[in-house]
Amino acid sequence: MKYLIKNGKIINEGKIEEKDILIEGDLITKIDKDISDKNAVVINAAGRYIIPGIIDDQVHFREPGLTHKATIYSESKAAVAGGVTSFMEMPNTKPSALTQELLEEKYKIASQTSLANYSFFMGTSNDNVEEILKTNPEKVCGIKIFMGSSTGNMLVDDEKVLRKIFSSTPLLIATHCEDEKTIKTNSELYKEKYGENIPMSFHPVIRNDEACYLSSSFAVSLAKEYNTRLHILHISTEKEIELFEKGPLANKRITTEVCVHHLYFQSEDYARLGSRIKCNPAVKFKSDKDALLKALLDDRLDIIATDHAPHTWEEKDQSYFNAPAGVPLVQHSLNIMLEFYREGKISLEKIIEKMCHAPALCFDIQKRGFLREGYYADLAIVDLDEQWQVDRSNILYKCNWSPFEGHIFTGSVQQTFVNGHLAYDNLSFNESKKGMRLLFNKK
Repeated sequence: MKYLIKNGKIINEGKIEEKDILIEGDLITKIDKDISDKNAVVINAAGRYIIPGIIDDQVHFREPGLTHKATIYSESKAAVAGGVTSFMEMPNTKPSALTQELLEEKYKIASQTSLANYSFFMGTSNDNVEEILKTNPEKVCGIKIFMGSSTGNMLVDDEKVLRKIFSSTPLLIATHCEDEKTIKTNSELYKEKYGENIPMSFHPVIRNDEACYLSSSFAVSLAKEYNTRLHILHISTEKEIELFEKGPLANKRITTEVCVHHLYFQSEDYARLGSRIKCNPAVKFKSDKDALLKALLDDRLDIIATDHAPHTWEEKDQSYFNAPAGVPLVQHSLNIMLEFYREGKISLEKIIEKMCHAPALCFDIQKRGFLREGYYADLAIVDLDEQWQVDRSNILYKCNWSPFEGHIFTGSVQQTFVNGHLAYDNLSFNESKKGMRLLFNKK
């Protein structure tokens, strides 16, 4: 199938230019002015913007084992509607992806059901190091270590095991960094005072900046000692930012991610949203939120992602200790960042750098993340002016709720191409083709 996208404004590699894009099969074959091809289906993108497909490096799609919350199919569909064409999913499913066989089962499910491109992290525990070392770096995005509370048998708190992994693997290590001892101590203090009914507003005090910093600084020290390729997920505090350097992503061995909810929400929002924004690491304070945006702009923070983590509303609508942590976000991440653009806080070019280019560079993904001739035709066409309100009729997450219900966004994804396939077109989906497994340029 050939498509010719004409008259759109391309946002790519630090520039905004009006050019046409010719798509043939899976690939972009030409980007230029005034392209003509009588055999192509023409899409007139006049007045709209064309962006590379967003790559979300941290999602929880819950399959296998937790499919009452979400499935790879349902959440990839929501992702594509939001302009996300590739995702990397976390191993804390049920069972957790702690063996090569269990990991490959997830890839098999995705090959049959995912509308977006996909990769899955290999999981770690205190007793699966030998299994971790079998992971193929050309076909798997990385290894995930929970250096803090997790689901099931995935908390890695044995320093000898951590040192073995950091010193032995050639793969990127992605870490969830919160100090378990600090969190437990704080939890007991507030439980003594409030019992089970701790107000949600104490979440950023219980899972505080010290818990984040202790764990992140330890991960950084290990990475520096062993020259490990480290990627720290969901940085949430001003204090942690001092651990990271400015500079080109290509020169870094230690990289970082910030999530849209940590950029958008702050502690005052618990009074309105309660458990709907309970997540780990916690949404913290305005000073943290402001510092995160500043660090994103000066390149101490490298990637924007979601940590999309759906739960049913019945699960979330409980007391502090019973309500699980996690927020569904993958359908709305671009919209959130476009609000910052409209407020004059970030440029369109910077949004695309952090949501599309940087993940591709950070993980060394083959032929994705940029609008380039010869690259896979992963892209979205966006109307920056269309207003729409989030409600349960247009939320595509299987859990069917969002902390943004009732919110009016300005800017909408009109079409999304995945590997040259028009997967999403003005509220309609073409599910006749599925996404591809991401591949990585590893030696």
